[in-house]
Amino acid sequence: MSIEGRDVIMERLLTELGVWSYLIIFVAKIIEVAMATVRIMFVAKGEKIKASIIAFIEVGMWIVIVSAVLTGINEDPIRAVVYCAAFASGNYVGITIESKLALGLSSVQAIIKEGSGKELIESLRENGFGLTIIKGEGKENKKEILLIHLKRRKIKEAVEIIKSNKEDAVIIINEVKSVSGGFMKK
Repeated sequence: MSIEGRDVIMERLLTELGVWSYLIIFVAKIIEVAMATVRIMFVAKGEKIKASIIAFIEVGMWIVIVSAVLTGINEDPIRAVVYCAAFASGNYVGITIESKLALGLSSVQAIIKEGSGKELIESLRENGFGLTIIKGEGKENKKEILLIHLKRRKIKEAVEIIKSNKEDAVIIINEVKSVSGGFMKK
């Protein structure tokens, strides 16, 4: 089938669907962009196979969606507006999904005044967090840096423990690509 023949079929289908065509474009684009967001997360974490599988599906969807939007766009420019709105919504949905999955590793650092964190250290360890204590120096006094490597989904729990024990702690959270050795809460 020629490209022109396929465009005619696509245009007839979209015309016959009417308002439903906008909904189909909107929902499909949200799914495609959400998949792209999750794929990027897997790329950043070095998950090659998962990222590749998602990329294949994502690009297939993109081709179909863009073809539906571009076919007859001069006669129906609302498709482009729907596409743009879905792209923005898809980013929101994708980020929400990614944060719920919370895959990967992180590092939490809590900086406290030296000698003031005995209860905090005990509480973290009692709750299964492994930590390393590093001595440091601040502007006015000696410091302790509590270094905790953990799974991303455990960040909230660790931060709550730190804040409930040391309200004045400086808390720094970083993404970590990999950790080898040591202890990490399951």
